[in-house]
Amino acid sequence: MSDSVYLGSKEAAERLQMTARRVIGLCSEGKIEGAFREGRNWKIPEDSVQAMAAELKARKKCGKEKSQKLLPCAVGNTSYMEIARDCYYVDKTLLIRDLIDDHSAVTLFTRPRRFGKTLAINMLRTFFEKTDEDTSVYFRDKKIWKCGKRYRSLQGTYPVVFLTFKDVKFNTWKDSLEAVRLVLKDEYKRHTELAESDRLDADDRDYLNRMIKGALSEVEYTRALLCLTRMLEKHHGSKVIILIDEYDTLIQQGHNRGFYNEVITFMRNFLSGGLNDNDSLAFGVLTGILRVFKENLFSGLNNPTVNTVLDEKYSEYFGFTGEEVDAMAAYYGCSDKLGEIRTWYDGYRFGKTEIYNPWSVTNYFNNNCQPRAYWANTSDNEIIQEMMRGLTPEIAEELLLLMQGKTVQASLNMEVIYPRISDGPDTIFSFLLIAGYLKPVHEAVETEFGTFVELQLPNMEIRRVYNTEILSWLRGSMEGNAMSEIEKSLYLNDGDRLKTALQKYMISCISSFDGAAEGFYHGMVLGLVASMSSRYYIRSNRESGNGRFDLQMEPKTRNLPGIIMEFKAAKAAEKDQLSELAADGLKQISDRLYDTDMQERGITDIVKYGIAFAGKDVEVKM
Repeated sequence: MSDSVYLGSKEAAERLQMTARRVIGLCSEGKIEGAFREGRNWKIPEDSVQAMAAELKARKKCGKEKSQKLLPCAVGNTSYMEIARDCYYVDKTLLIRDLIDDHSAVTLFTRPRRFGKTLAINMLRTFFEKTDEDTSVYFRDKKIWKCGKRYRSLQGTYPVVFLTFKDVKFNTWKDSLEAVRLVLKDEYKRHTELAESDRLDADDRDYLNRMIKGALSEVEYTRALLCLTRMLEKHHGSKVIILIDEYDTLIQQGHNRGFYNEVITFMRNFLSGGLNDNDSLAFGVLTGILRVFKENLFSGLNNPTVNTVLDEKYSEYFGFTGEEVDAMAAYYGCSDKLGEIRTWYDGYRFGKTEIYNPWSVTNYFNNNCQPRAYWANTSDNEIIQEMMRGLTPEIAEELLLLMQGKTVQASLNMEVIYPRISDGPDTIFSFLLIAGYLKPVHEAVETEFGTFVELQLPNMEIRRVYNTEILSWLRGSMEGNAMSEIEKSLYLNDGDRLKTALQKYMISCISSFDGAAEGFYHGMVLGLVASMSSRYYIRSNRESGNGRFDLQMEPKTRNLPGIIMEFKAAKAAEKDQLSELAADGLKQISDRLYDTDMQERGITDIVKYGIAFAGKDVEVKM
């Protein structure tokens, strides 16, 4: 042994083309022969590293023949049984252990879309539900099975109510309620044991029959959870688990389509009936994007446990951890791609845990390691568009900072409700964090005035998403592409073309009541020039000379001119004053020496614009 050569975890990682963290994990699991800990460091035999490197190389060299023997990635499949049996499964079964240990009556998990919520709910159902099939076979090789008899004894022992509202997306409350009725009817029909049960009384059988026939009133449907759990307890002699996936999809749809009050009233009674003081309830688990608490949605509910992206507990169960991605890359012979995977899909932070986007990582491996923005366009972006319509100069500037890789400070409101989703920067940035468009750089700071956190974009994919979802409403789809026209006019120093492009954009994209204060137009233009941030440093409301300019665009290369804009606004009825106002804006730039900063940095080619707005009319002087 004295003649053996030992490597540290960092050097071993370089030779194995994996992260040091993954190497340490392999050592801890005893998978690198002869490795041992000395103090805080690992000593790893060079021979063992060489043998493992050769094995990994041989695995990769097998190419197509070998890949055919590998389990496929489960893209878009949320059936736990199918994935656990037929696909590569990232083991999240310790979620079961933690829920059992916590003894919480109701737990709500809020996570971004496509972060494994539906699969997790399906896993819980498969584990706990009492069925004729022996479903323990789907867990015997999983982590939960190694946790001991206490946990294994609960497998397959509960009646389960399982509901998902992820596909209830209709334009009216009438159609949405009909869809909810069908979801409930299907769940009642799934419990075939109730139809022949001799333990139900006459009222139970009447309600069950009318549910199957679709003959219940709206008020009676609000009792569907309560009634079903009571019937199941009577029949099985066991308390019931309630699992509800994407509980807030219907609420978001109600907000988008104008029936928010109706859906809130229904869901408040529906959820409270099943989850509040229900003696038949063992425990309940819900998933969604937002915690809609301020609407008293869970009124009377006894201290529900809410777990958000800021909480450390349960943080590793939604999304992939670094160790899980390392193992997945090694399995598919792609450890040399880890740097690319990190750049594109890493960077989320749930509690203190570093998290990868599971949807995107799975798609990446499934598409021969092609880096793309897989998360983009996986759902509608109406909420994003609504927030952007209320864009102010301050919010637009912070969005630009984020797109340039910088951070912003925000006071968080983790109880965002849909009608208030665009109420100022704190609410907007809170929603973007909750929905997965931002990440906390450090742990949030709790003060007597609120929760404060530093935010930034998580990764390359989200930067792409910002350009497609966050800014797409600005680009619009009208003929000629207004944003492109505005960019061209600025690059060409063409004031008339800029005026035409702005006019066309406002006529096509803003409503009549949007044309109001100068701040609105300021924010609008700031958003419209956002796509030019790769060539310009874009600044708003900064001091220069003898005042504060409205908008400054400092070129990153000397072959482009600097740009300064000053905005003025009048009432729509005063649009005949636009030419004079635009001239005033242009004069203000010169009188107050707004070009001082750029002049001092050696930029002498500077184009100045005075731009005046009234309603949907605009005038440009340069």
